[in-house]
Amino acid sequence: MAKKLLVNYKGEEAEFDFKKIDRAKLYGKRKRVYLDASDNECQRAELTSDGSTILRSGMSSQSYFDEKHNWIPNKELVGLDSTGKPLDKKPSTLGVSQTLEGPVDVEELLELSVSSVYQLDVVEVPAGIKKNLDSGGIFKLPFNYREDYHEEAGYLIANKVGIFMIVGNPTESEWLVLDQIPEDTFNEEDFENEDELDFEMF
Repeated sequence: MAKKLLVNYKGEEAEFDFKKIDRAKLYGKRKRVYLDASDNECQRAELTSDGSTILRSGMSSQSYFDEKHNWIPNKELVGLDSTGKPLDKKPSTLGVSQTLEGPVDVEELLELSVSSVYQLDVVEVPAGIKKNLDSGGIFKLPFNYREDYHEEAGYLIANKVGIFMIVGNPTESEWLVLDQIPEDTFNEEDFENEDELDFEMF
């Protein structure tokens, strides 16, 4: 049985089923199928540059190997930080009640680097949470679909169509101001001892 999205706000618990939204579900999709002379579907393959090997679909996907050329399954890989220290995995948030933060300002959502969008199907929503969502409130929660090394942020929003969760990573936008003169970072001292360019070398 699939785990559900569980949230709580001011002592009230809500429960949702969810499904991921992608462009194919919104707009449909088309697939071009190539057939041979007998109307059998063709399988894509590529010939290596030396002409010795035929690569079929999926044969060139990324894998990890040790120094003895043994394949290492993904479940055995360990995440490291910038100093080379192992990272602790973040558990999945599904099936575990998450506290909603908010309502948050809409600018916070607009600065989100979105990775996924989910449509939520209501299993149980208390009146307090529903009222806040229906009035345009935006709520933030931690979200991790499966156990991994990086936890994302989820934002609950609602409109006339339904309730949705937008998932991604918060960012900080840098804005330019009209008529603001850019700071000059050119330092003439860096080029005092440089030889003149010889354009014949280009």
